[in-house]
Amino acid sequence: MRYLASFVLILFFGQSITSQTYEVGLMVGGSNYIGDVGSTYYISPNALAIGAIGKWNRSKRHAFRASFLYANLKSNDSRGDDRRVQRGFSFNNSVKELSAGLEFNFWDWFLYDGQSQFTPYLYTGLTGFNYSAKAVDPNNGNQISSYSEKWSAAIPMVVGIKKTIGRHWVLGAEIGARYTFTDNLDGSDPDNAFGTGFGNLDNNDWYVFTGITLSYTWGRIPCYCAF
Repeated sequence: MRYLASFVLILFFGQSITSQTYEVGLMVGGSNYIGDVGSTYYISPNALAIGAIGKWNRSKRHAFRASFLYANLKSNDSRGDDRRVQRGFSFNNSVKELSAGLEFNFWDWFLYDGQSQFTPYLYTGLTGFNYSAKAVDPNNGNQISSYSEKWSAAIPMVVGIKKTIGRHWVLGAEIGARYTFTDNLDGSDPDNAFGTGFGNLDNNDWYVFTGITLSYTWGRIPCYCAF
């Protein structure tokens, strides 16, 4: 994670702040998990997610982006299919993620001519996140319990829309799925010392953020000639 943090610092402070356009803002919305417990709906926010976001608008069509997100994750087999309802598992978890990557604008995004701007966009990059590893605890009525804190990686796949509000504010809405490199957000694939797994152990877990962003933008017209 120290390499990711270093990349973020270089990204935003490696160039003169007076010669480029930057955005800094907040993210707020809902989160849901996709895995071996509970509902199988891909977009079904049922918990709070909040965060912060920063962008370096490098051209009309792309921006370098970094963000922090805190998301609660919870699910209950009572919201799943008949087989899951009969099993009766439930869990609560949370993720604290740092993400950095590239945002691509479908239409030109130019903030300097005084005209209202609007565009859909895509974002992807690399995400590192902290979570609680879990396992079914036979000493606690087969409840899913935490046994350690761990770090893992994920690939974010985000689609959104954004629009300027006046000269310095940008309002956006996005849906972002994270494909994780762990199958144990829900206790279904614990370390061997803490129990046995359940569900489909060939598929890793996902989590999804659905919400809005509000950011403040500033800076002179950037030079687009380099890249």
